[in-house]
Amino acid sequence: MEDTMADGQPVADCLFCKIVAGDIPAAVVRQTEDTVAFKDINPQADIHDLVVPRAHYANAAELAANAPELSAALLVEAGEVAKAEGIADDGYRVVFNTGAHAGQTVFHVHAHVLGGDFLSTFGN
Repeated sequence: MEDTMADGQPVADCLFCKIVAGDIPAAVVRQTEDTVAFKDINPQADIHDLVVPRAHYANAAELAANAPELSAALLVEAGEVAKAEGIADDGYRVVFNTGAHAGQTVFHVHAHVLGGDFLSTFGN
């Protein structure tokens, strides 16, 4: 079920809110005051990390509309994760799935950082 709360407060049944709070373990790659980055449990590339804001927003559009400075922090951190994973120089992809039809399954905005190998082009 899609959560559309826009106040940034934790949501009790949100998987990523629970990871951010430390209630559910994750393979954390990096943490900042505003974000947590961890390994995706179903990787789609050699390197596949998720970067989530500590504040809860359902998707990228909601985050941008309500906390543009946090949107920027999320993208900056995606770049830092790529550096930490050793894929920044060769290239990486940052993906936001927004809505169920786009493949979003956890409705807490998150950036997928993918790389480590040649990634297919979209549509292939």
